[in-house]
This record gives sequence, C-alpha cells and structure tokens, in this order.
Amino acid sequence: MNAALVAFYSAIGLAGAAFIIGGIYAARRSSTLRWPTPLELLIGLVTDFFDTLGIGSFAPTTAIYKQRGIVADELIPGTLNVGHTPSAIAESLIFITAIAVDPLLLVTAVGSAAAGAWLGAGVVARLPRRAIQFTMGAALLIAGTVFAAINLHALPGGGTAMSLGGWKFGFAVGINFILGALMSAGIGLYAPCMITLALLGMHPIAAFPIMMGSCALLQPVASLRFFQTGKFAWGPSIGLAFGGVTGVLIAAYIVKSLPLEALRWLVIVVIAYAAFAMLRSAIRTRK
Repeated sequence: MNAALVAFYSAIGLAGAAFIIGGIYAARRSSTLRWPTPLELLIGLVTDFFDTLGIGSFAPTTAIYKQRGIVADELIPGTLNVGHTPSAIAESLIFITAIAVDPLLLVTAVGSAAAGAWLGAGVVARLPRRAIQFTMGAALLIAGTVFAAINLHALPGGGTAMSLGGWKFGFAVGINFILGALMSAGIGLYAPCMITLALLGMHPIAAFPIMMGSCALLQPVASLRFFQTGKFAWGPSIGLAFGGVTGVLIAAYIVKSLPLEALRWLVIVVIAYAAFAMLRSAIRTRK
C-alpha cells in the first residue's frame, strides 16, 4: 500500500481512538448524558444516508433540528461534529479504497482540513448564541444557493483529472483548511469542496474520497474540543452516531444511487426554511 495511504489510515485510526476516549471521559463528567429517542436515531439514519450519496448531512440535520426544536441553536455545531463523526469514518473507509485519487493530494488536503477544524472548534466554543445563529443562518442560505446552482447546471461539472499539481494543489489544500475551520461552526464541507475541485479540473468522483476523508479526520479533531467545553447535546449526538452508521451502510451497499437532482430540490426547500428560522431567532435574541 502507498506510504501516503498508510499514513492516512493511521491518522484516521488515531483520531477515531481519541474520539472514543474523549467521549468516554466527557460522558463520565456529564450531567446531561442520555440515550437518544427513536426520532433522533431516525434523523441520523436519514441524513447520513443522503450524506453517503453526496448531498451532505450538516445542512439537512440543522434544518430538522431547527424545525423540530430538538437542539438549542448554540449546541448545533458541536452536536453535528460529534454525532456525525462515526458515519464520516465509515464513509471514508468505504470510498477511499474504491476510488483511486492521488494519495498525496488526499493526505495533504485531509490533514489541512483537520488543522482548520482544531482552530475553528476553539473559536466556535467561545461564540455567543446570537453569533452562532447568524453564522448558521447565512451558511444555510449559501448551501441552498449552491444546491440550486448545481441543479440548474450553473456550476461546473468538473474535468477528468484525479490529481492536481503546482498552484492548483496548493489552492485546494488551502481551501480545505478554511472549510475545515467552517465545519466547526456547523457549515458543511461537501458542496464547497466538490465545487472547488471541479473548478480546478478534477473528476467529480475524485471529490468523494477527499471530502469524506477530510470529514473523517477533522470531525474527531473538532469533537475533542467540544468534549472539553460540553457545548453539544448528548442524546441527539448519540442518535446521529448510531443511526448514521446504519444509513451509510444502507446507502453504500444496498441503495447505491437515487435521483439526486430531485432530492436536492427537496433539501433546498427544507434548508431555506431553516435558514430564515435561524436568522429570525438571531434577530429576536438581539431584541
């Protein structure tokens, strides 16, 4: 196996072990630990099912939480990162072995995203409720716009490359650092990562191992920060974890494909509702 891939799998293994140990210590200290409800498990299954197909999980999960009032707004970023970590690791292990993307680009981009997540989670943990509401509201609007642009074929479909060189390599790695930091604020990485790589001429399928590998490493890293601060919701996080892994396995090995354009339009409607609800909450908080 390529040395870069050995390094990648080693990093994922260490991050996963740190995530489990950090979660155990946080659970022992927590006074709010509880098991998830059936609805919270179902949310994990559905959102990570769509995540495996390339739609992403952060924006749909945020929309559901906001619509149902399941998680307080200021706890949503931490809940997303902690809860979706096991499914992100499962996705990376499935897709990285199935798609032959440049190992050096993969490892460098993933490591850059993890570094951004570590810095970003420290900042998000100190943000007030209103700042998080505004950030997530704006992020949801951007996500909905991106999905609409993809469906209307206003964004590039990508080229044929499975690797990058020169300035394109550095640009992709730098963008992934920023996207990793934004993940800590609950802003999904999938859509912007896929669009960036497409603009640089990469094949659309090449984005899957890079974006899934990025999330598999950066989310455990960000979660360690949230374990320290306790700024996440236990029940919904556990629901995402157990339900999410089930959703990944169903999507990867049973369903495999769906009419994604129609699904995106449905997600756009849900995201738009959540975005305006989040921004309205931010305005009311100020008042």
